[in-house]
Amino acid sequence: MDDDILEKGAILQRDRETFAIAPHIPGGIVSPEQLRKIADVAEKYNAKAMKITSAERIAIVGIDPDDIDGAWSDLCMDPGAAIGLCVRSVRICPGTTFCKRGMQDSVGVGLKLDEKYHGMEMPQKLKMAVSGCPNCCAESKVRDIGLMGTKNGWKVFVGGSASGRARIGDQIAEDLSDEEAMKLVDRITDFYRGSGEKKRLGRFIETLGLEEFKKAVL
Repeated sequence: MDDDILEKGAILQRDRETFAIAPHIPGGIVSPEQLRKIADVAEKYNAKAMKITSAERIAIVGIDPDDIDGAWSDLCMDPGAAIGLCVRSVRICPGTTFCKRGMQDSVGVGLKLDEKYHGMEMPQKLKMAVSGCPNCCAESKVRDIGLMGTKNGWKVFVGGSASGRARIGDQIAEDLSDEEAMKLVDRITDFYRGSGEKKRLGRFIETLGLEEFKKAVL
């Protein structure tokens, strides 16, 4: 066995025999009922492990390929977009909803972005993050598109990456309202999708030039 099973959200493991699946948990906010369900499915299908991922999901690791359909049926949850050329995840911090240091509503904005963009087809994989203050706990500066809250509004970063050739994103806007920040994300993704390029967003920006990119989206 050599490949992931994209249509089932199943990722082949190192043993080349078993798979991992990760149900979508928007923003990593999960109810006790969902936690129990995930644990029950992992136990029922003899998973080798449960792993909290960097994308704020819980992966069920090491299940037999014949059990993938049954596991998804029992979960009654959508797969997380962990593979493929799409928006993989929208990572968020607790923001003003939960955190005493929060300056902006990262949960509210992050969940709206997740609802719109999670799984959306892109030229390459694309990750987003929303941090509610300059502590940047969601690591917004090393995501393709990152929002970071300040007392005056949102700063927006583009082209960051935490994997492969690590790259700190370029700041292209600041002091934006929730609505302004989300509209800027719309313009960035529309321009990127319409570019015809097959490069990761950071590489695309480097090729085009940051000032030209800013002219197109601001």
